[in-house]
Amino acid sequence: MEIVADASAFLAVILNESDRDWIINKTLEATILSPEILPYEIGNALIAVRKKGRLNDREVIKAYDISHRIAVKLMSVKIHDALKIAIKFNVYAYDAYYLQCCIENNMPLISLDDRMCGVARNLNIKVVE
Repeated sequence: MEIVADASAFLAVILNESDRDWIINKTLEATILSPEILPYEIGNALIAVRKKGRLNDREVIKAYDISHRIAVKLMSVKIHDALKIAIKFNVYAYDAYYLQCCIENNMPLISLDDRMCGVARNLNIKVVE
């Protein structure tokens, strides 16, 4: 089975959040795909967590290094089509890239972002539950 995972799923695992075990169990025997933007989005999110005081400098680097140990196939997506999704559903382009990745590869999405899951369902993308 192949699944598109967004940054929220990765962050839950690398930051040992409450949904960590659920994400791991749902993806245990799956091949994980994500748009090429994933490492950049993880880096940005880790800095945001640091700014909130939840991670120190060393922990940010360690978490980013941990994220690279998770097997993931990074995919290019049709940005033009993703932007149409972002405009239609008023979501960030970053979110639309994951949705477009699902569409292009005919794969389900795993995400902890309820809004993105709702848009995915609206686009007839299967959401891992």
